[in-house]
Amino acid sequence: MKIAIIGAGIGGLTLALALRARGIEATLYEQAAELSEIGAAVALSANATRELQRLGLIDQLERTGVEPTELIYRDGLSGDRLAAHAVRKGGAYRDRFGAPYLGIHRADLQTTLGRAVGAEHIHLAHRLERIETVGERVALHFVGRDPVEADIVVGADGVRSITRQWVGGQPLRYSGTSAFRGIVPVERLNALPDPQAIQFWIGQDAHLLHYAIGSDGGHVNFFAVVEGPTAWSGSGGTVPIEPGEAVAAFADWHPAVRQMVAAGDVERRWGLFVAPPLRHWHRGPVVLIGDAVHAMLPHHGQGANTTIEDAITLATMLDGLTSSNRDARFAAYQKERALRTRLIQRSSWDANRALHTDASLPDATRHRAMHHFPERYGWIHKFDASAQLSGASGVVAMRH
Repeated sequence: MKIAIIGAGIGGLTLALALRARGIEATLYEQAAELSEIGAAVALSANATRELQRLGLIDQLERTGVEPTELIYRDGLSGDRLAAHAVRKGGAYRDRFGAPYLGIHRADLQTTLGRAVGAEHIHLAHRLERIETVGERVALHFVGRDPVEADIVVGADGVRSITRQWVGGQPLRYSGTSAFRGIVPVERLNALPDPQAIQFWIGQDAHLLHYAIGSDGGHVNFFAVVEGPTAWSGSGGTVPIEPGEAVAAFADWHPAVRQMVAAGDVERRWGLFVAPPLRHWHRGPVVLIGDAVHAMLPHHGQGANTTIEDAITLATMLDGLTSSNRDARFAAYQKERALRTRLIQRSSWDANRALHTDASLPDATRHRAMHHFPERYGWIHKFDASAQLSGASGVVAMRH
């Protein structure tokens, strides 16, 4: 069967590699002219890095990424440490979860994945316009390109997915929160304590997350989240802002926070959207993975990680797929993934509420909440998609 993957992002590229490991080749179609994204980073947790290790990529990723020293929660105003948990220190995270936690530039991750897939399998500057049924197959219509027919189409085209629309997804839901993001050289952050740690600065109706990226940890990626605006104007995911608007949102915060946001030269505000649950993750030969099906708030840093889990799971289901078992395989894939991704979606809302804590709460209450975060959400990082499939009832039998 000819398999076409729409989107050569993290999910699409990982899926192509996972399929190849099973002796199956796929072709990727990407709307961008090159595989890069400026000003964005990814936090890869153990539930993803153990799968990338199995694909033979972890050594390269460790050379281009950085493992944070600690996970630290700070009061956004005073800068006081509310709680701290070792990550790289003492090998604590790897000992607990069996794989590393890495901060990495998205472009470096895509480059590593893209090189492993091979340029000959990736068609750039292919923006999908519509999908048309042609018997048991579908025709993919790209802007300014000849149509392409495929037996199986995987929608890995992100939060603004065209394939999701075809499958029958509802419009994205605005969360009522937005964010400012940027990447800053460490040398411009002399007010920042513990620059090699992943840190949450929490406050009234806002929080800021940052972690180091790059092979030497020489840059810091930040994501500063605020409540509002109450409604999102425009059809895109970002809107331009006035000079100084991002800094003003954190005007009373600790100097390290103000310095970071100011140094980021933020020019846009990112609306945070979620995808309402789909009844079916597939329609005919078209199936969805990643943000295309379960876009979530980023407060657990699990968008990319759950997409990688999806890719591993779907690759298993596509191994031995035929026209007669296709629908059963897609249904099994959805069954494997729907509950977990829905739980992470919901817990991301919970994390938003916890991080936007009321500053009037007693310190002991805030310390206790932050102290238990790793225990409360450790189940996310412990998950092993490949092991889950090996132990899932009926999945192994279905593959043969």
